[in-house]
Amino acid sequence: MEKQIISIEIFNAKSPQKGITIDNVSLNDDILSLKKKFCVLKNLAVERISFKLEPTGKNLVDNQIISELKLPILNAQLYYRDLGPQIAWKTVFLAEYAGPFFIYPIFYFQPTLIYGDIAKSVVTSSKCVATIALICHCLHYAKRLYETQFVHRFSNGTMPRRNLFKNCSYYWGFSAFIAYFVNHPLYTSPGFTQVFVSLCCFLIAEIGNYSIHILLRDLRPAGSKERKIPYPNKNPLTLLYNYVSCPNYTYEVISWISFSLMTQCLPAGLFTIAGFLQMKQWANGKHKNYRKEFPNYPKGRTPIVPFIC
Repeated sequence: MEKQIISIEIFNAKSPQKGITIDNVSLNDDILSLKKKFCVLKNLAVERISFKLEPTGKNLVDNQIISELKLPILNAQLYYRDLGPQIAWKTVFLAEYAGPFFIYPIFYFQPTLIYGDIAKSVVTSSKCVATIALICHCLHYAKRLYETQFVHRFSNGTMPRRNLFKNCSYYWGFSAFIAYFVNHPLYTSPGFTQVFVSLCCFLIAEIGNYSIHILLRDLRPAGSKERKIPYPNKNPLTLLYNYVSCPNYTYEVISWISFSLMTQCLPAGLFTIAGFLQMKQWANGKHKNYRKEFPNYPKGRTPIVPFIC
């Protein structure tokens, strides 16, 4: 069967006055191949461009076949948006997690540099909890760095370069904010029972979070964008999938609630609240996509908090 060839005129979504025509486009081609042809003419990196059916519509995915768009044979049109300079997701994650891993210990090991002479004159009784907090904090971000390098499989290759500054400011800033208070010479730690129980919950949540990330990695073959419904495996910490769509976020929140209670530190609590609000938004989006994509998706699951939200 002879391939059907069309021409597609592509307009700027922000100012669609004059378009660029791409000739000899096969209906069997995918969006990515069309992007490559377009970017040669525009002298832009493929990662910077998104295509839409309408100026304010959703971005078309790269592996979508052009015939599926139901474009007219004559006067076929699409719209593009320049996303600006891009940077790899992996690079951003490594940078934003490396900051806290190296920043936090400065406050612990160099107190006179941060707090001045008061660090020499005051003998704190909370050094043990400060040490535990240091280990937990560094362990958390060491785990994140390891997962970014060896576990996660990113469905999106890049993000806007401006996100590097925004994300690093958030993580690095909160890390310094928390470390300043927990390692302060005048810091007073909570009682033993509160610290011990919180530490146990923190460690369990960290292992649970890692377990979910391993499950998700095994669910998607390397180099694939295939999506499946995640279900618990033999690891009991994955049973949370019976109740929520994003148990990795649930465990992440539990980790930071535990850290906040263990240190009884207000900045850690603020970081926990900010993180929960952001992860709840992400979880809502993923939950919605799961239900839309899979008609047989388990109805009893909520996005992030079992039975609630």
